[in-house]
Order: sequence, then structure tokens, then C-alpha cells
Amino acid sequence: MGSRRKARECALQMLFAADVSQARADELVRIYWTELGDADVEESAREFATRLATGTLARVEELDERIKSRAEHWRISRMAIVDRNILRLAVYEFMFEPTPRTVAINEALEIARRFSTYEATQFINGILDAIKRDLDEQLPQEHTTEEEIEPEAEDEDNASASE
Repeated sequence: MGSRRKARECALQMLFAADVSQARADELVRIYWTELGDADVEESAREFATRLATGTLARVEELDERIKSRAEHWRISRMAIVDRNILRLAVYEFMFEPTPRTVAINEALEIARRFSTYEATQFINGILDAIKRDLDEQLPQEHTTEEEIEPEAEDEDNASASE
């Protein structure tokens, strides 16, 4: 598994914990890395995971509004905790990270396949694709690859960027 995917999974776990515990972001990050997180995660992946989790938590209302605009007939609170946090994480990455949006979708879907259901993967894909189209019209993204963002990214991450 690539280091950036591992970082995204760690960020998802932090977001899940935040959803069920209502802990402050700084406290949540501290507890995650000292008690729950994988000790083998590289420092760059830890930093990326922490940035994703804290950034998502800081902008959760804005992200939820964006998700609600495309999740017809679904309230955020009624979505499975894992699914809503995968969506939040990917939309945060769309809006505030230099990751190519297609890569963010591919990564979100791989994580959904691991932590959620087949139906949820389809649901997540539909919402993220619609949000990506909206953002591509509003905020076009320069064409970059995941490799340009983190040159030492592992082969699995690089393969996603070239698809």
C-alpha cells in the first residue's frame, strides 16, 4: 500500500473518531498518533494524514454543504459514518490540496472498498464525480500528477495518478 493511501486511511480513522467522540482536533490527533495509529507510518505520511484530518475538521460545515448539494435526498447525518467521512476527506482534498481530483476520487473509492460496502462505493463515486464536475467548472485545477506532489510516492499511488 502506498504511503499516501495509508495516510488517507489514517485521516479517515481520525475523522471517524472525531465523529463518534466529538473530541477537539488537536486532542484527537495526539491520541490517534500516541495510542491508536500505526507506528510504522512514515513521517511524511503522518504529516499528510494530520493535515487532511485537521483541515477536514476545520472546514466540515463547508464540506458538508458541498456534499449536500449533490447528495439528493440524503442528509449527512443519515449517511454511514465511514461514508460521510470518506466524502468529506475527498472533497477537502479536491478543494484544498494539490492532488489531482481524479486521483482523490480513485483513492476515496479504494478506501471505500476496504472500509465500506459495494453499494456505498457506487454512492460515493456518484457524489464525488458530480462535485468534481462542479469544481472543474468553478475552480479549474492545473494538471499535475501525484508523483509531482510527492516524488517519493510509492508505485501504487503513481499508478493511480496516471489513470
